[in-house]
Amino acid sequence: MTGGAPLTHLTVSVAQAAEEMPKDMLAAQIRTQGFACDKAVRATRDAKRSRPDHAVWVLKCSNATYRVSRAPDMAAQVQPLK
Repeated sequence: MTGGAPLTHLTVSVAQAAEEMPKDMLAAQIRTQGFACDKAVRATRDAKRSRPDHAVWVLKCSNATYRVSRAPDMAAQVQPLK
């Protein structure tokens, strides 16, 4: 059996990927809907506005900030914040 380093590295990589995926996924989605997002900086889930099957995120891009509401099988509702 190998030491703890590979498992630790894997754990960090999975956590890092989980953190990066929403921002990149949301940025790609709003771009396809005609919104500008030059570089996704971060995505923060809005727990107050989110419901089961309806996630709400605040997406910070290098050039703008958006509130993105997503429901299954529907286009995202995008509201520019700044």
